[in-house]
Formats: sequence, C-alpha cells, structure tokens
Amino acid sequence: MLKVPREIGPDNSAAIVRHCTGQPVVQSFMAIVSQGLIVELGQRPDDTRPAADRICDAVLRQIERKVLVSGTRLPSIRAMAAACGTSRHAVVDAYDRLTAQGYLDARPGAGFYVAEGHRRLAPEPEDTRNYDVAWLIREVLETSDDWLKVGGPWLPDDWMDVEAMQQVVRSLGRGDITHLTRYGPPLGYLPLRRELQGMMARLGVELGLEQILTTGGTSQGFDLILRSLIKPGDAVLVEDPGYYNLFGYLRFHGARLIGVPRRVDGPDVDALCRLATEHGARIFFTQSALQNPTGSDTSPAVAHRLLQAAKELDLILVEDDTYCDLDPIQGVRLATLDQLDRVLYVRSFSKALSGSLRVGFVAASRELIDNLANIKVLSSISTSLFGEKLVCRLLTDGHYGRYLRRMHERIVEARNSALRLLRDAGMEIFLEPRGGNFLWARFPGIDDAKQLSERARRQGVILGVGEVFRPNLERSPWMRFNVALCDDPRLGRFLNQIRGEDEED
Repeated sequence: MLKVPREIGPDNSAAIVRHCTGQPVVQSFMAIVSQGLIVELGQRPDDTRPAADRICDAVLRQIERKVLVSGTRLPSIRAMAAACGTSRHAVVDAYDRLTAQGYLDARPGAGFYVAEGHRRLAPEPEDTRNYDVAWLIREVLETSDDWLKVGGPWLPDDWMDVEAMQQVVRSLGRGDITHLTRYGPPLGYLPLRRELQGMMARLGVELGLEQILTTGGTSQGFDLILRSLIKPGDAVLVEDPGYYNLFGYLRFHGARLIGVPRRVDGPDVDALCRLATEHGARIFFTQSALQNPTGSDTSPAVAHRLLQAAKELDLILVEDDTYCDLDPIQGVRLATLDQLDRVLYVRSFSKALSGSLRVGFVAASRELIDNLANIKVLSSISTSLFGEKLVCRLLTDGHYGRYLRRMHERIVEARNSALRLLRDAGMEIFLEPRGGNFLWARFPGIDDAKQLSERARRQGVILGVGEVFRPNLERSPWMRFNVALCDDPRLGRFLNQIRGEDEED
C-alpha cells in the first residue's frame, strides 16, 4: 500500500516523489499518482477482475485515504494505461465511472481531476440499471428514433411490406367485420391454422390441425409452455449466449437457468448431457437456425446427437424458430427430425412481417396443445382474431413470398457491408452467418463489452452488449449487431474511435 507521511502536503510533489520512488526528483506529480496506483493494483496478484474495476478501486482507496485530494489531476488516459499495463479502453471506462459517481471532474482539454468534496452521487440501483433485461427492452422501445439502436432486433420500417398490410387492412374493414368485435376461437383462426399446417409440411413436419395453437407472438408461446411445464426452482437448460427476453421471463418465473455453451455448429451436446444430469434439468430451449444472437445454425450431426441425448435423458426440447422467415435456405429443424415427439416448435411473424401484429404459434403433441389451449383461455381468453385474419391474408395472397425474396437480398447486401465495417475496425467475428440480420462480434483485448456501452450512448448509439444474452447476466466481450442498421455513420465513427485507441495501444 502506498503510504505518504502525514507531513507531506499535496503540493509537495518533490517529497512525494522521493517517498514513493527513492529516486531524484525528475518526475511530475501526475506520474507519481500513476506509480501509486500501480502499487495499489499490485497488492492482489490473484485479483482477476477487469482492469477497469481494479483501477476504480485503486483511485477510490487513494481518495478515501487523502492521498489524492480535491483538485489533484489524474494521469492522462494514455499515461495511466501505460503505467498500469492495460488498455486505454479500461482507463476510459474507469474514469467515466468515477466521473458519473461524482469522484472525478472531467475538464475538456485538461483531463480528469479529483472532484471538490468528491461526494459520491447516488447511482441508480444496480439490479434495475445494470443491463437488466426488462430495462434493456424498455429502453429500446421507449427511446426516440433519433437513437441508433444497432443492438436491437428489428428491421427498419422502410424494409417492411407496409403497402401490402395497408391493402389488407382496408379489405378487412369492408364486408363482414365480426373480427373487429368478437373473440377468436381458442386454438386460433382456422384458415390461418390450415396455412400454418402447410408451412410446417414444407419444413417436413406432418401434423394435424389440433396440433397447432396460435399465440400472441413467441412471447406468449413461451409463457404458456412455462406455465404448463416448469415450476419455480426447476433447472432449465438454455443456450449461452441466447435469447435475453426468454432468460428474463424464466428468471421471473423462478426457474434456475443453466447455460449450455453455443458453438458455431450448435449447442455443446456433451456439456448439455453433463449439466442436465448434474442439475436434474428436464427441458432445453434452443434455436436451430439463425440463432439469436450468434447467427449460427445447428448442424445435422449435432441435431441428431441432441435428439439422441434428449431421448436418453428424457428431455423436452423447445425449438424457437422466430427467425425462420429470414432463412433463405430453410436448414435443419429439430421438429423435422423428431416429428414433434419430444420437440415443441415455437414461431412468430414479428421479425419479417410486423412486430405490432403479435401473431405466432406453437406446434406440439395433441395432448400438450390441449393443455396449452386451456391455459391460453384462462389467461387471455383468445388471441386477436383481426390480427390472425390479417396475417392469414398476407400469407395466402401471393405477396409474402416475393416480399421475403426481396428481404433476403437486402439482408445479404447489408450483412456484407456490415462485415467489412466490423472487420475494418479490427473486430473478431464469431462466424459469418448464411442468413439472418445478426452478427456477433468483439474487440480483441476488451474483456467486457459493457466498457463500451456508455461511451456509445453518449454518441447516440445503443449497443447490444453480450452480458444480456447470457443466462445469468455474466460478463461478455461480445456484442450483437443488426446488419440492417450498420450503415449509419454514427456507428462507423464510434468503431473507428475504438480502433484508433487500439492502434495507439
């Protein structure tokens, strides 16, 4: 620990230099501060926390012990990074945190100084501000369109088939309008369910109409499944990384989330078997195609191994195929291989058609669908008959297929452009997806993407930090990018700024 004799005042830099180093007075007070921080940082060699956390603690300890007093200038970002042997990103993150908490003052063009009185400002509660899932969803939904929500899941409005939806809405407003006043049938609008039956047949899944239940998007589908199959305290296997909204709702329901590593070819089946046995889990949520957030596909070999493991372990598999319509190739599906024996298939039209319509469905065994329908009636009476008629008309009038082909072409062009942008910025790409609108990427040398989030926000950019895509909000260096939004100049400027700092390091 750095000890400064009581008689040495804050302006006596020569005495401090001699006390800290025993060397002639050839350094500035600023340099001595950085040396003092090195002493503080070096006291716990077993401390494996990110460098930004350790720098924050070191500065705070010296402020509390009056080694750093009000008005003291801290080392520059470059000097501190060099002195502590870490990246400039970590120092920027630490200084920004301390400034936000009221310990430091940031003076443009002059640096960072210990604040007068250095009183800590009360931060927002960590459990509601620190990348909590509900907070993230609300922020993305509530912030204005002026923000660049490059971490969000939605395609731009001008990519959607708005004209076709307007035509169908006008058509549904004429003639029989009972869909505007009545509840829908418990299993859902029959013509829509017939169309969904045909869509499943094109995926290679043969099923009866009584095996299809319409829902208010995949969110309600998950809700019904949780209410039917999962009790508070149950261990539930999920992909790591995976779908944050599902994770948040599982935690809200009282489930214990057990993360199964997601690889480029699908879930790690060996890890799944071990974790299922260790924790007594009986259900696994997975995405076989265009997985969110990585964009990866489950290979046929992994899919077969997963189904075999499910049989041996008596596991139920919930297959989330939300991004099916963004899949130009229609790759392997667990439901196709399993024919809904152990697999529950969940899907919606929110990503390619409209997030506002909230129309989805669950396909499963007759017995389970009957149980889910009972829960649906008790919890929400029915789904929107108007919305289901609208989606049915869009699916059957011939426009939807042509619209999806145009959408696939736009996504390919946007993805190629986004890949160039991220790679030019020095980012590592998890894999190059064959479809979908997500890229999963990281900056080498940055072990926690949260370091970049607040900096991006100050430039009007909301990042999809990897922490929220992990089952229990563990740290992550990765970030999700929506390729349809990566052409905004604000993202390029931000990435170039980070790249420039890396090059200086």
